[in-house]
Amino acid sequence: MCHVIVTCRSMLWTLLSIVVAFAELIAFMSADWLIGKAKPPSSEDMDNRTGGSQEPYHPTLGIYGRCTRISHMQLSRRDTLCGPYAENFSEIASGFWQATAIFLAVGIMILCAVAFVSVFTMCVQSIMKKSIFNVCGLLQGIAGLFLILGLILYPAGWGCQKAISYCGPYASAYKLGDCSLGWAFYTAIGGTILTFICAVFSAQAEIATSSDKVQEEIEEGKNLICLL
Repeated sequence: MCHVIVTCRSMLWTLLSIVVAFAELIAFMSADWLIGKAKPPSSEDMDNRTGGSQEPYHPTLGIYGRCTRISHMQLSRRDTLCGPYAENFSEIASGFWQATAIFLAVGIMILCAVAFVSVFTMCVQSIMKKSIFNVCGLLQGIAGLFLILGLILYPAGWGCQKAISYCGPYASAYKLGDCSLGWAFYTAIGGTILTFICAVFSAQAEIATSSDKVQEEIEEGKNLICLL
C-alpha cells in the first residue's frame, strides 16, 4: 500500500532540488556568461534613429551562444540577436569551454533526474531497501562536483580568440580584460552551492519521513500523512 508522506523538510528538499535543476539549466543555456566591452552604435544606427545620441551597448557571450545587436534599417530600430555561435560541439571557442560544457551537462542531467525522482518521494521512500533520499543526496553531491569542475575550467578559456574579440587584447586565462561576469555565471555558482545544501538536507528529509510520528500514523491506518 502506498503511503503519501508529506513533511515540511521533505517538501522543502523537493522544491530546492527542482529549483537547483532549473537554475543550472537556464544558466547553461544562457549567453550572459560574459558581458563584452561597450561598443558604440554604428553610424547607420545614428542615421536611422532620431532623438539624440545613442548609448553604447554590451554584447554578451556564453559557453556556446552569444547575443549582439543588429540594425533593422527598414524598421529604423536596433534589435538583439541571440543564438549559438557554434553549430556543433567542436566549434565551441575553447577546449576548456568544451570541457566545461561536458561537466556542466553531466551535472545538470543528474540534477534533473533527481528533481524528477524527488516528486515521487511523497509515495516512495525507498528503493531496493535503500533510502531514496540518501541515494538522491549522494547523486546531488556527485552532480555538485561535476559543476565545480566545469566552473573552475571555464575561466581558463578566457584567452581564446572568441573571448578576446569580446573582451579586448588584455583578456587571457582567468583574466577578464574589458569584460565583466554576467548573471548566468553567478547563477551557476549559486546553483552549485545550493546543490551541496540539497545533498546535506536530503538526510533531514529522510529523518522527517521515517520519524516515530510517521510510523504512528501508518499504524493507525492513514494513507495520507502530513506532518510539520
